[in-house]
Amino acid sequence: MRTPAPPHRTSDEGAPPWIGASPVAALLAAQRPWREAAALLRSPVWRGHGVPDGGGLPVLLVPGFLAGDPSLSLMERWLRARGYRTCTSQIRVNVDCTRLAVERLERRLVEFTDRAGRPAVIVGQSRGGLFAKLMAMRRPEHVGGIVTLGSPNVDHMAINPLVAAQVRLVAALGSAGVPGMFHDDCLQGTCAGELAEWLDRPFPAHVPYVSVYSRSDWVVDWHACVDPDADNVQVDSSHVGMSVHPEVYRLLGERLAALSGRR
Repeated sequence: MRTPAPPHRTSDEGAPPWIGASPVAALLAAQRPWREAAALLRSPVWRGHGVPDGGGLPVLLVPGFLAGDPSLSLMERWLRARGYRTCTSQIRVNVDCTRLAVERLERRLVEFTDRAGRPAVIVGQSRGGLFAKLMAMRRPEHVGGIVTLGSPNVDHMAINPLVAAQVRLVAALGSAGVPGMFHDDCLQGTCAGELAEWLDRPFPAHVPYVSVYSRSDWVVDWHACVDPDADNVQVDSSHVGMSVHPEVYRLLGERLAALSGRR
């Protein structure tokens, strides 16, 4: 389902699922990614049924907040089996300053595309999707398209209050001197201002951009994922489970094949 970015909503229109939810509902939501992963491994799409060959298309994978490359290991394995050439981000835990993280990823992207001899598609989950959008805007000549999974690219702080508390904790630890973590300046300050400035610039029209979102996302307010720059596609998935959801893999099989010139 394609959805245009909503210009306005009232407080009760499509509210995030955590609004007014019971503890039981929160517990069930936390267990959902495991069920989605099990469904993927049982699905024909996992075995490649109906999925075109990737033809060596390079794909860079970027994990979400508090996650690292292992969180996308199933997706990397599936893409390799479908004929794609994959590259990981070398992120162990995604908590570093956005500017520094994107600069490192850009260097990795340039090296990867130089080896592949063609632009790469970037698939980013959650905060990794924000990095993907920034790289597409800063290095469009190296990006053949981006797919973001549950990424709040319209408002990166439109998130569950419990997750927002984790963000503030990381910022406090970083400001206190813990290495490898973003600082308060990344939330409100010069670094945050630079990020806002980049995101306010026009997205390159020639770079395909797919934003996958879910109204049952318990981490990110789905409205923040519906980007006017993107082809917005709705799935019924948990936030973490987007990287292991059968419907997301079907979508990747279709969209990546189109970018590689194969159907």
